Amino acid sequence: MSPNETSLTSLSVWARGSGLEIALFVTGTILLTRLATWAGARITDRIDANARETDSLVRSEASKHLHAVVQVITWTILAVIYCAAGVLIATRLGIPVASLAAPAAVVAVALGLGSQRVVQDILAGFFIITERQYGFGDLISLSVPGLPNPAVGTVEDVTLRVTTVRTASGEVVITPNGQISRVTNFSRDWARAVVDVPVPAAVDVNQVSDLLRLIGDAAYKEPGVRQLLLDPPAVMGVQGIDLDQFQVRLVARTLPGKQFEVGRVLRARITAGFRREGINLPADLETADPTEPTEPTDPAEAA
Repeated sequence: MSPNETSLTSLSVWARGSGLEIALFVTGTILLTRLATWAGARITDRIDANARETDSLVRSEASKHLHAVVQVITWTILAVIYCAAGVLIATRLGIPVASLAAPAAVVAVALGLGSQRVVQDILAGFFIITERQYGFGDLISLSVPGLPNPAVGTVEDVTLRVTTVRTASGEVVITPNGQISRVTNFSRDWARAVVDVPVPAAVDVNQVSDLLRLIGDAAYKEPGVRQLLLDPPAVMGVQGIDLDQFQVRLVARTLPGKQFEVGRVLRARITAGFRREGINLPADLETADPTEPTEPTDPAEAA
């Protein structure tokens, strides 16, 4: 038998043995990957459907956390499938996996030193999910060192490495978890709408307080607004005095993430109510940031 025939015979034997097994491993990896991705998407769709079927206006904390956990589990299963397939294919190719332990340790150390940020991202993502800092559907503000303005928007995806947020203007912001220095969650348990009303100094403060109280009670009695509120709006009194005006604060405790909607409703009602009483309000009537009550800014609208 000639050398060429011997080579062809050996290749044919290898193809029917190890080659066929490698092909089956690759096919199985593709099928398992698609199965895991399909199952994860099916479960998250079911979670979203259950959340929509409930009478609650906002997602429960358990639903948001479960959505994030399913995404992380899916990602972990895919990583395990790829690693197992790589080891099995290497074995069928005749590569001694056991003898690669020492070189693999050296490579792992080198990768660990060179990819510290990736490890940091994964560890930060692990704690974000296990501590339930935020989840799918939460309205959050992410602060990153070196950037002047935080990213404010709704969480669309949380993995072990990155957090994906969509802002009010439709922009998608993808932030590595290890670079997040501060998180402000506007959707945890309850929120507070804070409206600072600038009033001309010539107006009686008692009249303004009584009028705000009536406006808050009327808003609380309206079904469309009542379902967003946990308590009737309360007048907190004068919060600041300037040369030509003073500010009276109205506070309302709302469902999580609904503080900005309630703030807009209250501002519209306050403007209309004051005009009926002949009180002209300045144009800078704003809703205060619930995380920084002393600064009248609305982060959701600023985004």
